[in-house]
Amino acid sequence: METHFNDTQLKQPALKIANDILRTCVHCGFCTATCPTYVHLGDELDSPRGRIYLMRAMLEDGGTPDKHVVKHVDRCLSCLSCMTTCPSGVDYMHLVDHARNHIEDSFKRPLAERMLREILALVLPNATLFRLSLIGARFAQPFKALLPGRLKGMVAMAPKSLPPSAPAINVKAEGQSKMRVALLPGCAQKVLEPKINAAAARVLARLGADVVEPPEVGCCGALVHHMGKEHAALEQARTNIAAFEKADPTVIAITASGCGTTIKDYGHMLKDDPQWADRAAKISAMARDISEVLTELKLENIQDFEKPRVAYHAPCSMQHGQKIGDVPAALLVQAGFDVAHPKDAHLCCGSAGTYNIMQPDMAETLGTEKAGALEKLDAQVIATGNIGCLIQIGEYAGTPVVHFVELLDWATGGPSPLNTK
Repeated sequence: METHFNDTQLKQPALKIANDILRTCVHCGFCTATCPTYVHLGDELDSPRGRIYLMRAMLEDGGTPDKHVVKHVDRCLSCLSCMTTCPSGVDYMHLVDHARNHIEDSFKRPLAERMLREILALVLPNATLFRLSLIGARFAQPFKALLPGRLKGMVAMAPKSLPPSAPAINVKAEGQSKMRVALLPGCAQKVLEPKINAAAARVLARLGADVVEPPEVGCCGALVHHMGKEHAALEQARTNIAAFEKADPTVIAITASGCGTTIKDYGHMLKDDPQWADRAAKISAMARDISEVLTELKLENIQDFEKPRVAYHAPCSMQHGQKIGDVPAALLVQAGFDVAHPKDAHLCCGSAGTYNIMQPDMAETLGTEKAGALEKLDAQVIATGNIGCLIQIGEYAGTPVVHFVELLDWATGGPSPLNTK
């Protein structure tokens, strides 16, 4: 793609990177076939190729973007399916992140939307505030159908009951220790499903790992990062880097793949900060999805009992963002589960961080479609590897939805996750 940034613009590191990314696009359009918004809306401007044209014009102009441009960039899920499809290796992830930073800095949204975005940026990354907000939202559940789309999405996130707050995990390996694993506590998952990290810790300990949740580690920064709030995301990244360094792990294991994609990108996010660049790159290099760590340790002592059929949903952040593929599904098969994959497994479920709140209509369409495809597999349980997908699919599916590590815990001697669903 031809670009027209001036010399002054190209002296800015972020714009120089954007220019390099834009120039790799050859307009082939392969990305349109795998973009969820284009598939459903049929609008070229809601495809990666169309958005690339819009982002190029916006960044070259450098001024206040048109609300038309903002609408189409906002509709992007950042599912990154286009990056898996692209034959030219266009780094769409970093391009759209930069575009969102520019929009956040230069575009004035309507007051109600600004307020909602500020509330989400304040509440969701903070486990205490998030817990309180969910308790409050439960009182609105009986009136959910009467609420506007975005409020309906927020209220829908509130479960009927919340698990009690769990203390930070700190367990020793069973037998000789092979590695020291730092688990990311997270934010939303810590409140909604703390049993996921508990299951991960049990499996890791059985396989010879010491496991700790560093108490100073909080939200990975993904939620605010994808809202264009770069300063807040980088501050969260720096806090986590320092906390992980203090924990001194062999590897960092992450049970929410959306967080994993971001932490693996800390090195890029902080590359221009001379005080943090090397430290960030080191932490990114240590980060692993829990499936990668379990593959390295090798599952053993699989319990012999009749295991249910599993419909496996691969989160976008895992298959497209981290390029992990079917590693979790392979572990489930190794553990004795019959694993089935849905049609159009590459398409997003519609969760995508705050997307199901900010773009409720498209999120509902994608969630309903994904749940339907998984239900057709006639499985007794749906498994995934990201808390957002788990909640989103659970909203539309009648089949129980669990994290795959809960099934691996069950298969190696832990409790059945189906008894609590």
